[in-house]
Amino acid sequence: MQVINLAEPYDQNLIADEPVVLALGFFDGVHRGHQKVIQTAKTVAQEKHLPLAVMTFDRYPKIAYQGLDPKEVRYLTLLDRKLELFAENDVDLVYVVEFNENLVPMGPQEFVDKYIVGLNAVAAVAGFDFTYGKAEIANMQTLVDYAAGRFEVHEVSQLQDCAEKVGSTQIKHALDQGQMEKVNQLLGYQFEISGVVVHGEARGREIGFPTINVQSDDQQKLPAIGVYAVKVEIAGQWYGGMASVSHNETFGPNRNLTVEINLFDVHQDFYDQTVRVLWVKFLRPSVKFSGAKELVEQMKQDEIDSRRCLQKD
Repeated sequence: MQVINLAEPYDQNLIADEPVVLALGFFDGVHRGHQKVIQTAKTVAQEKHLPLAVMTFDRYPKIAYQGLDPKEVRYLTLLDRKLELFAENDVDLVYVVEFNENLVPMGPQEFVDKYIVGLNAVAAVAGFDFTYGKAEIANMQTLVDYAAGRFEVHEVSQLQDCAEKVGSTQIKHALDQGQMEKVNQLLGYQFEISGVVVHGEARGREIGFPTINVQSDDQQKLPAIGVYAVKVEIAGQWYGGMASVSHNETFGPNRNLTVEINLFDVHQDFYDQTVRVLWVKFLRPSVKFSGAKELVEQMKQDEIDSRRCLQKD
């Protein structure tokens, strides 16, 4: 899969010469609804014997349109993970567009001319709620007028699961509730984060449950505070474990949020290594214990529950 980064005004020489079928969207999570858009575009591309291209942005467009603080925005999938998921969905070419100050004031006609026609799209495919400016004038219905016969427009209808829209907002809400089965059902795969193993306070080692402390990107959306059964990939090897997302209240107030994972049947350090964490099941909320002894007893039960859960997964 080829990845091309564009910044307005972009260099036309970067654009692939051949015509493409273009799927459009931000695709945070590349969930089942997004997969429906991509697979619809793939079908059109196969019918036309053309490559499948995706056009997405490097940041959430609503940061600009709604004045959001970029530091406060959390993503289901950071760009590297999003690109992995595009590749898994058989995308041939991805245009990653920098949502810079030159793009924000662009009108819908200019956007269509530059970022659909300009990318040599003979067909544009997007979800029913895709917008490319102010929603009342830059939506899928008005796209046909802006296209002016230069490319086909394929609108993909809403995907529902149990009468609920499959969308990034719904998935984030489920993450905030620790509803991992629902999250993974809506995504169509197990939610994951990546991060680097960093030094912690070694409290887990002191109480017989050594942990790896995973530091993810600040903009990565994390599951709700609590304890989870997880699977962790380190250097190509998978391990079962239990993860705690917490502020470690047992050891004092006003502590930073951490992701600490006790790996089962592993006795080595992984400092400075990048790991992938798959979140399988929420086990229980985070609790402030009276002391280390009570915490240890609970962690023994957490390990039993985690192992049982992972055997079924």
